[in-house]
Amino acid sequence: MPPASPKPDLLIPAQALKGRGTAWAIAHRFERDQREAFDDGWGTLEQAADEQLLPPRTQIIEEQAGRILSRNQSPDIPFDRSINPYRGCEHGCVYCFARPTHSYLGLSPGLDFETRIVAKTNAAERLRAELSKPGYRPQPICLGAATDAYQPIERKLRITRGLIDLLHECRHPLSIVTKSAGILRDLDLLGPMGRDGLASVYVSITTLDAGLARILEPRAASPQSRLKVLKALAEAGVPVGVSVSPLIPFLNEPELERVLEAAAALGARSAFSIALRLPWEVNPLFQDWLQQHVPERAARVMARLHDMRGGRDNDARFGIRMRGEGLWAELVRQRLRKACARLGLNRERIALDLGQFRPPQAAVGSQKQGELF
Repeated sequence: MPPASPKPDLLIPAQALKGRGTAWAIAHRFERDQREAFDDGWGTLEQAADEQLLPPRTQIIEEQAGRILSRNQSPDIPFDRSINPYRGCEHGCVYCFARPTHSYLGLSPGLDFETRIVAKTNAAERLRAELSKPGYRPQPICLGAATDAYQPIERKLRITRGLIDLLHECRHPLSIVTKSAGILRDLDLLGPMGRDGLASVYVSITTLDAGLARILEPRAASPQSRLKVLKALAEAGVPVGVSVSPLIPFLNEPELERVLEAAAALGARSAFSIALRLPWEVNPLFQDWLQQHVPERAARVMARLHDMRGGRDNDARFGIRMRGEGLWAELVRQRLRKACARLGLNRERIALDLGQFRPPQAAVGSQKQGELF
């Protein structure tokens, strides 16, 4: 999908963008209608132009989820079940591979993805029902596999907190991937679970350059805050690793070893990295971002991506999509492997304990009469 130009669905001018990854409300791939502004003689265009100068506000859409546990059979992912408490993500990372999922909601993977957040307010209730099934067998559950479970609205809604509280009650293993300092609010639960072999966390640190982070991941925690999160988790006894993802040629790729060194010095025990992916609408969004922020490097970045994606912008094949192929992809894998060996990372696999699981107690309203005595 090549970059679209011109962009009739640009809602706000880029210079008015504050804390957003993109100003482009790109049409989703299922869109059938095409819209074009016109002057109706009532000053509508002028009024719209004035409104567009205001930064877009975040809207929270509450949803009662029918099911909460997602399962996958992808050979690229080391877990088979996950929970995403939120759809969309206010962090606004322009590269986020989950952006195209907003298309299924009839919303833009661009601006809507980071300003219209769906919150699954009954997540803990649905998970309790799932874990209570007689045939349920535990495997580690990953929280925030697609969108961050600790985005800003979690401070108010505490959906992720409710899920962890339930998993703590059931002695059920979990893992978390996040780039938010909000996870420290749940350290009272995660610390004991980590020490008991029931929890592990990966902190996503894409770059140590605060300036790059501000335009690449505008509402996520700063790199220094994420390093503090990693240190606090390690000191609390939680097995913690670092994700240097996505690795973008000529942007954060030169920092790979420095990020690993900083994380290892603060207690990280493991590390991994995923090459930049550009599925569906992410491709034109990211290429537009390149032209806005680093136009002098845009052609080099895309040329190197083509080198590792068989001449294409993206390659969705299992086994290839996360790492790429070719000389550059192999060089990056060797750099990662050698740096981890030098720093003592990935020496042992973090295995979570499945044997402690106990089904949750039924909700009070559904208890059988005999269970009340």
